[in-house]
Amino acid sequence: MTGFSNLTERKNLWPWLLLTPLAVFLVVFFVVPLIDVAVMSFTEPRVTFANYERALTGGLYQRVFINTFLTAGFVTLCCLLAGYPLAYLMSVSSQRTAMLILLLVTMSFWTSFLVRTYAWMVLLGTSGPLVWLFQAVGITKPPQLLFTRFSSTLAMVHILAPYMIMNIYSVMRKIDPVLVRSAESLGARGGSLLRHVYLPLTAPGIANGCVLVFVICLGFYVTPALLGSPREQMIAGLIGTQLDEFLAFGMGSALAMVLLVFTMVILTIYHRRFGLDKLWG
Repeated sequence: MTGFSNLTERKNLWPWLLLTPLAVFLVVFFVVPLIDVAVMSFTEPRVTFANYERALTGGLYQRVFINTFLTAGFVTLCCLLAGYPLAYLMSVSSQRTAMLILLLVTMSFWTSFLVRTYAWMVLLGTSGPLVWLFQAVGITKPPQLLFTRFSSTLAMVHILAPYMIMNIYSVMRKIDPVLVRSAESLGARGGSLLRHVYLPLTAPGIANGCVLVFVICLGFYVTPALLGSPREQMIAGLIGTQLDEFLAFGMGSALAMVLLVFTMVILTIYHRRFGLDKLWG
């Protein structure tokens, strides 16, 4: 009995041993730096709550936070409007066509954010193909496309749309076609079928995609910094400015912690409604 008990204990211990390298990695490269940032937010340049007071009440920081959330919401809406029809097309196409579209959608993951951002800088620049197209149709003074809200939003939609498409498509392909045919046999057509049948069935995929895109967009730094206007700065860019230009590590850390709290609140609300285990399908 003693040998059997020892064998059982070893089997129960084995999964925890397998998780040990991952746990060590997370503690060293995530938990420890996060604790360091939290400590600096209170202790730099001295022990005080002044950094958080400025982050929550300062006019500049409030405007940047509001702009960040509005931009993230608009990017999420654009990804939904662009991704839902494409996901629907994939769900009603043949498997070969759907896989081809999915391949084209996921090809953007093969290139880093930075490279894709620089590609948009070339496309939207003063010597880029879009400006040349404007001039070709007779518009001698084309509008400025680069370093505007339009350019940064367009690039972020391009980068984040695959997350929305894949989340919605993963739900759509699980919908039983019998349900749709039954609704059609009962008189549901066009907009009514979409509103009362298809949208409710795909609501989990929409929620997953929207939360994922929104949360990722909140922390975007490279794309808005390189393509956007300085007057429409997002919070990640402001944190970078505090650290790089002003060496205000305490203020930058406080802004990062506030953003983390907002993100955790969003994820907590989502978890209570859907469960975080559903976020990745």
